[in-house]
Order: sequence, then C-alpha cells, then structure tokens
Amino acid sequence: MRPGEISLAHNGVLFLDELPEFRRDVLEAMRQPLEEGTVTVARAAGTLQLPARFQLICAMNPCRCGWRGHPSGKCHCSDREVEKYVEKISGPLLDRIDLHVSVPSVEYEAMRRKETPESSADIKRRVDAARARQAERFAGTGVLCNAAMRPDQMAAFCSLDAAGEKLMEGAFRRMGLTARSHDRILRVARTIADLEGSDNIEAPHLAEAIQFRNTDILKG
Repeated sequence: MRPGEISLAHNGVLFLDELPEFRRDVLEAMRQPLEEGTVTVARAAGTLQLPARFQLICAMNPCRCGWRGHPSGKCHCSDREVEKYVEKISGPLLDRIDLHVSVPSVEYEAMRRKETPESSADIKRRVDAARARQAERFAGTGVLCNAAMRPDQMAAFCSLDAAGEKLMEGAFRRMGLTARSHDRILRVARTIADLEGSDNIEAPHLAEAIQFRNTDILKG
C-alpha cells in the first residue's frame, strides 16, 4: 500500500480543478480525511492509517460549457444538463468546505481599468498578524489555527453578542444549516475578526462568514 494524493498533500494544499469531472466515489472518499485529518486504507493484508491534514481548494464551472448565467446568453445547457453536471458534488462534501466563492467572468472594461490592487506584501502582513494572534490564543494546546479549534475552544473564543446570535439564528433557519456548517461559520468569522485585529466576533464578521456558504452551487 502506498500513500495517495491526499496523504502526499499532508500539511499542504490539494487543488482539484474541474471538481465535477472527478468520480463521485473519489470525492466522497475525502469526507473522512477532511473531518479527521487522517485516511484509513483497508486491504486484505491489513489496515493502514495515513496522515491527511491538507487544505482543500476546488474549482468548477457553473455548467459544462462554462457560460451559465453569463449575460451574453452563450450557454445553451438545459436545467437537467446542469443538474447532471453538479450531481457528483454531495451536500455533505460541500458542507466540509468553508468558503464557497462565486467568481464572475471578467469583462473587457474591468481588464482595462488601471486601478492598483492591494499588494501581496500588505496582504501578507495582515495574514501574519492574524496568525500571530492565533498562535498566542492557542499556545500550549497543540492547536495551530482557528480551523482546528475544538468545541471547548469555540465556546471560549467564538462567543456572539445579541446581534450576532440573532443573525446566526436567522441564517441557520433560513439556509437550513447543519451543526457542522454552523461551527465552520463561527471558525471563519473568528478568522475574519483576527484579520481585522478584533478581539470579538462582531455582526459584520459573522455576516461575511455566512455569505460564504453558497449551497446554490448544488443547483448549478
């Protein structure tokens, strides 16, 4: 038995491009590693447990031709074709992915604008500061970042004020969130607060984390 891609990506990044083109059984096999950070391989000769704590990044088109929703009307995929295209991605797998980001196509005018974006160096400084806050927060616990917070740590570091509680309750009922997605939203909100140098999760941090849960992906 040899380690596969998710173990080779341990402590790194696993990037799956064209996510719906992978076999469904391959995608479903990632659910346990994403939750537990290990993968168990069972064969007749025995069972082997391998490390598999990786950051999963996926990319996909809105439909097979890639033009779904574009104002040009170039997409001629039927609703059934779109449903078939995304049906390999299950709700439980999507539930384990923290950020669901829709990226619109770039129009010509946007490419020609001369705006200066935030530099990578400035972004790195913010990220480094946020990671330093997390290192201080979890010192001596074996936890390195917000994504690995245990339930007791979430209770201590992800408390919400009255406005946040109301916002979370509304999102939970309206979006049909699961317990897993509830906890992942709180972890993301804690990270957003860290990036802004805030000791507490405020309503805007929580609102930003909630808008990253885009279950409409499963509808194409």
